[in-house]
Amino acid sequence: MSKLWQKTTNVDTLVENFTVGHDRELDRQMAAFDVLGSLAHTTMLQSIGLMDAADLALVQRELKVIYADIQNGNFTIEEGVEDVHSQVEMLLTQRIGDAGKKIHSGRSRNDQVLVDLKLFFRSQLQQIVEDTGKLFRQLIDLSEQHKDVLLPGYTHLQVAMPSSFGLWFGAYAEGLVDDLEMVLAAWKITNKNPLGSAAGYGSSFPLNRTLTTQLLGFESLNHNVVYAQMGRGKTERVIAQALSSIAATLAKMAIDQCLYLSQNFAFVSYPENLTTGSSIMPHKKNPDVWEIMRGKCNRMQALPNDIAMMTTNLPSGYHRELQLLKEVLFPAFTDLIDCLHMANFMLQNISVNKNILDDPKYAYLFSVEEVNKAVLNGTPFRDAYKQIGLEIEQGNFNPDKTVNHTHEGSIGNLNNAEITAAMEKVVQSFDFKKVEQAIKELVGKSESR
Repeated sequence: MSKLWQKTTNVDTLVENFTVGHDRELDRQMAAFDVLGSLAHTTMLQSIGLMDAADLALVQRELKVIYADIQNGNFTIEEGVEDVHSQVEMLLTQRIGDAGKKIHSGRSRNDQVLVDLKLFFRSQLQQIVEDTGKLFRQLIDLSEQHKDVLLPGYTHLQVAMPSSFGLWFGAYAEGLVDDLEMVLAAWKITNKNPLGSAAGYGSSFPLNRTLTTQLLGFESLNHNVVYAQMGRGKTERVIAQALSSIAATLAKMAIDQCLYLSQNFAFVSYPENLTTGSSIMPHKKNPDVWEIMRGKCNRMQALPNDIAMMTTNLPSGYHRELQLLKEVLFPAFTDLIDCLHMANFMLQNISVNKNILDDPKYAYLFSVEEVNKAVLNGTPFRDAYKQIGLEIEQGNFNPDKTVNHTHEGSIGNLNNAEITAAMEKVVQSFDFKKVEQAIKELVGKSESR
């Protein structure tokens, strides 16, 4: 197996297979970001005199060829090559000779993988923000579309007070706003440059870390080189907390959907081709999409603890088990993005029952409305409460089923415009355009500075 660190001794095959694990497969997801890191690093090396202009031109030209291959799906980590860093450096050396051997000056695999991870995480977080935004807009649209359709509100799974589809859809929309505040915190921690920290103790080369920070579009850098390495694990844990926040919102939406689709509720329905059947019960229309989503999202809520347990009590400096964080975090990005896509797709096809409250079992839903009406007419609250309670006990309760809720965030005043403004404010705080412009310039810039 090709290794950047190997000298003359061959590692035992059993040890090698155990320690490498799934790293090669997972590293393919970081390949484009490894090339971006090398483009920035080599530009910096030339600026401080560690690479001449001719070698820089050769290296960057070939790095851009590799980057294009990755983007087109034509990149693999060959059998026997340890990781993505080894593969890229090997390709460069094969194609351009000794110039390819110079790209590792002033770097360790520790800070190389750190910058790859930061760039990968940044890309995944942007995708999640964009997909969450699509789901948010779908929920707001449904809230507005069905704002006048009432449905029962429940506490303790008992019929409680009137709610509406406007409130129900809008509640999940506003929940996503808070979830993105968590993602924003993760983005801010992620969007700091660790490159130049080397093995965690810096370098005797006069590296220009500010330059690589600018080239890669990071907001700032991890200043202290020891902390840059200590941040591995912390960054993943904070990201996991952000992902689990969105997952918790989706999981709650999923259980609502499962309940509301059941015959006992019958609040919503879906086209038959979006549900599944039973092998022996021909009437079944199972909410399998929402059930799978609930399971995936519940599993994601354990992710912060998984990461914490892998990093708890590690002293400062690099430790090999940090590579295991990829095995739990990378699939979580995929799962959450899939769940966001499927939630959006399902909601595009939802139908709501506009006549739910015609069922007499929901008559008691309006007991508080009747109490409040009596209070507005001058009856003390406790007396009104007893009066309505007595009517219910005696079977004489005959409520007016109109609802007059006007305060902020209630059935008649959803505040969807304010919720939308809050979402737009959060999304604008990510400043994706700055990152996109930096990467565009890095990949498209001329080979000399």
